[in-house]
Amino acid sequence: MNYATFWKRIFLKTGCEMKNIVWLASYPKSGNTWFRIFLTNLLLDGDEPADINQLEKTPIASERNMFDDAVGFEAADLSYDEVDRLRPAVYEQLSREAEEVRFMKIHDAYTYVDGCKDKPLVSLNAARGAVYILRNPLDVVISFANHSGISIDKAIERATDEKNCFCARPGRLHNQLRQRLLSWSSHVLSWVDAPGIEVHVMTYEEMKRNPLATFTAAIHFAGLQKTRLQVEKALAFSDFKEIQLQEKEKGFKEKPVKCESFFRKGNVGDWKEVLTDAQVQTVIRQHRDVMTRFGYLDQNGEPV
Repeated sequence: MNYATFWKRIFLKTGCEMKNIVWLASYPKSGNTWFRIFLTNLLLDGDEPADINQLEKTPIASERNMFDDAVGFEAADLSYDEVDRLRPAVYEQLSREAEEVRFMKIHDAYTYVDGCKDKPLVSLNAARGAVYILRNPLDVVISFANHSGISIDKAIERATDEKNCFCARPGRLHNQLRQRLLSWSSHVLSWVDAPGIEVHVMTYEEMKRNPLATFTAAIHFAGLQKTRLQVEKALAFSDFKEIQLQEKEKGFKEKPVKCESFFRKGNVGDWKEVLTDAQVQTVIRQHRDVMTRFGYLDQNGEPV
């Protein structure tokens, strides 16, 4: 199938809108994969923890193979911008094919195709809503540094780069499509203030502090009706120690090569022990407004 044939097939189906996708959106290293593992356990409702390498019920929106299968030709034959022009239609197709709510992980910021405000990358014709997972950037930069095999200073620098992308290195075939992250602050605001889509915000800190209430609120937003016992079992099967044990025993296929372990610590407030005073002040200076809005700083700009 060629480029023109794909578009013809898509246009013939534009009257069949099915808003079945719930986006699981976050800046990297904010708790998205943990939530996906919880959802997998919840949806499977098995008698033992789900395999962390079998998360097909919560696929990644930027997965190259999924894109290639949907359009019928390879993303490698297209430019990054050409791929982005097709992605909304791909998600519409996946949404129409879904018989029930479909959860999809996404690290892209809420951006627009060719800068057109009526063409969001995620397509409002496919989106039922979005769960946005938010984490203190002081902790994010530590986990991001480990994840990417870079220094913390470099991670702090990337978190303020409005051109920051995943999988956009020229001359290299990545297993995922390009993802425009923007800066940490811009990523957060792009989703939580996105027009035309319902967004449920939950913080990593509340996920750790009060998991039952926090995870339950998120699945109710997504339209899942599960009992308290089912949620409690899925949470137990998604315990961080269980996840770490699985990764140690059989690895985790989503772990980058340069990353020693994907599920490193999962702590809240690790920055107090790891970051220097200068690094803390740099992060605060760069993201003061958004950190204050979401309660990570008090009105005097001090960490809460």
